[in-house]
Amino acid sequence: MTKKIDHIAIAVRDIDAAARFYREQLGLEVTGRESVPARKVRVAFIQLGATRIELVQPDSPESPIAKYLEKHGPGLHHICFEVDDIAAELGRMGSDGVKLIDSAPRPGAHGNLTGFIHPAAADGVLIELVQPAAKTD
Repeated sequence: MTKKIDHIAIAVRDIDAAARFYREQLGLEVTGRESVPARKVRVAFIQLGATRIELVQPDSPESPIAKYLEKHGPGLHHICFEVDDIAAELGRMGSDGVKLIDSAPRPGAHGNLTGFIHPAAADGVLIELVQPAAKTD
């Protein structure tokens, strides 16, 4: 079951410059930074009410974010929804014929489990599902 918007991700080439813009121009502070080796990215989170903005910078030229930046440039990358049981949701969607990038959950930031739905399944929008770490035990 989908619970809420967890975060909105912005692909960036320079996470420090992007964070500086959000701080200096919008008065928003980065509340955390993390490397996510499974996704080959570094992320910085900006808390805004119950939702976060996630700045995503590639750690490697092989990162999907690096490839995205080459093709599209910086900007809105994906929207992430929190779910109760990510394995069940990905399994259900796969059974329903939804085009998935991840058929099984993978590690994400904060120890969460994540999985992506292909943009072709959602009218061009890349969607991430996340199951918070506290709910993965």
